[in-house]
Amino acid sequence: MSFSDAFSPLGICSAYGVIVVYDVTDQDSFNNVKQWLSEIDRYAGDNVNKLLVQNKRDLTAQKVVSTETAQAFADEIGIPFMETSVKNVTNVEQAFMAMAASIKNRMASQPASNNARPPTVQIRKQLVNQKSGCGSS
Repeated sequence: MSFSDAFSPLGICSAYGVIVVYDVTDQDSFNNVKQWLSEIDRYAGDNVNKLLVQNKRDLTAQKVVSTETAQAFADEIGIPFMETSVKNVTNVEQAFMAMAASIKNRMASQPASNNARPPTVQIRKQLVNQKSGCGSS
C-alpha cells in the first residue's frame, strides 16, 4: 500500500509527529518504510517528528527483519527506533509518550511568534488531487 493511498497528504501537512510502524514478520512492510518516510518528508517537510516502530516483537520465530537492521536504518536517517508488541501491550504507550515528548521538546525549543494563534481544527469535505508538497498546486 502506498503512503498516499493510506493517508491524506493534506492531513500529514499539519502533523506534528508521525509514527511509522512496520511488521517484523513481513519484509515488504519494512521495505516500504523508506518510501513512507520519503512521502512524509515530501508532504510534511523537516518540521515533523518521526519515530520508527517495529511491531509484533512477540513473534520471534517468524521474525524476518532483525532489530539490528532496523536500528541501523533508523540511526542512518536520524530518527528514533522502538520495538513494540500490540498483542502483549509492550512499549505501545511508551512509543506514544516518546513521540509526545519529542514534539513537546521541539515546540519548546522554537522561538515564539508574536502573532502566533492557537492551533485550530477545521473539518470540511474536500476532494484532493494534490501531487506535491503542502500548499502546492
